[in-house]
Amino acid sequence: MTTVSNPTKGRRRSPFYRFAIKTLQTLATIAVTMLGLLFVTFFIGRVMPVDPVLSIVGERASKEIYDNAYRALGLDKPLIVQFFYYLRDVVQGDFGTSLRTGFPVINDIKRVFPATMELATIGTIMGVVIGVPLGVLAAVKRGTWIDQVARVVALIGYSMPVFWIGLIGLLVFYGILGWIGGPGRLDIFYEDLVPQVTGMILIDSALDGNWEVFRNAFSHIVLPASLLGYYSLAYISRMTRSFMLEQLGSEYITTARVKGLSEWNVIWKHAFANIKVPLITVIALSYAGLLEGSVLTEIIFSWPGIGSYITTSLLSADMNAVMGGTVVVGLVFVLLNIFAELLYKFFDPRAT
Repeated sequence: MTTVSNPTKGRRRSPFYRFAIKTLQTLATIAVTMLGLLFVTFFIGRVMPVDPVLSIVGERASKEIYDNAYRALGLDKPLIVQFFYYLRDVVQGDFGTSLRTGFPVINDIKRVFPATMELATIGTIMGVVIGVPLGVLAAVKRGTWIDQVARVVALIGYSMPVFWIGLIGLLVFYGILGWIGGPGRLDIFYEDLVPQVTGMILIDSALDGNWEVFRNAFSHIVLPASLLGYYSLAYISRMTRSFMLEQLGSEYITTARVKGLSEWNVIWKHAFANIKVPLITVIALSYAGLLEGSVLTEIIFSWPGIGSYITTSLLSADMNAVMGGTVVVGLVFVLLNIFAELLYKFFDPRAT
C-alpha cells in the first residue's frame, strides 16, 4: 500500500507566517479582554443604586420629563440591547457626556490622564533607580544588617497607609518646613503660562524653556511622586532580591566564581543578566499599578488625574465618566502587559 506524503508536513513555517499568527493571537486576546472589561463595567454601572435620570432632570422633575429622559437614555430597552449600544459607542470612541462637567468623557480623560501618567512615571523611575540596586545588594548581602534594612524598608512600604504618609508629608515638608509646593500641580499664578503639548507640566515647561514654571511644578510633584515611588520601590526591591537569590544559588554562579571571575562580573554580568527578563514584567506591572492605584494619592494632594476624576464622578453619580475612566485604565493595563511581553522577546529571543 502506497502512502502519499504531505508536502507541508514537517515544513517549518516562515518567520512572516509565525509573526502574523502571533499578531492575530495578541489582537484576539486584547479584543476578548476588553470585551469582558466592557461588559463587567457596563453591568456594574447598571446595577449600582444610582439613578442616572435623576442626576440629569433633578428630583423635582415631573413624571413626564422623567419618562422622556428615561427613554432618551435608552434605559427602556433590554439590558443586552443597552450593552450593544454602549459597545458600539465605545468602539467609535464615544463614552458619552459627563453629567458633572458637561463635556464629552473622552475629552475629560485626555485632559486628566497625562497628570496621572506624569506622576506614575516619576514614581516608577524612582522605584527602579533605588529598588533594583537595593534588591541586588540585599541578595548579595543576605543575612547581614544590609539585608535586614532592605527588608524592613520594603515591609514599611507595604504596610503604611497611603493617606497617613501623605498627610504627614504635607504637614512636615509643606506646612512646617515649606520645602515643597502644596496640593495641586501648580500655584495659581503659574497656571496656563506654558502651551500644552503633552499635558505633562514638567515636559511642557521644559519644551517651552520656562524654567520658573518647571521649578514650581517640580516642587508640587516631588512629594506625591516620592510617595508612589516608595511603594514601587518596596515591590521592585523585594522581587529583585527574590530573583537574585535564585540566581546566586545556581551552579553556574559557583562555576563562575571557581574560574576566578571578579564578584562584580559574577553579580552583574551573570546573575543580574538572567533576571532582566522577569524584572521587566515586575516593573511594567508596578507602573500599571501606579497608574490605576494612585487614587488616594491624587485625592490627598488634589492632583487632577484619572483617579481623582473617577472618584469625584462616582460621588456625583456620573456613571458615564466612571465607566469611561475605568475602561481607559483597563486598556492601559492590557497594553502595558503586551509591551512587557514584547520586551521579553527582545531581551530573550528564546521566549515564545
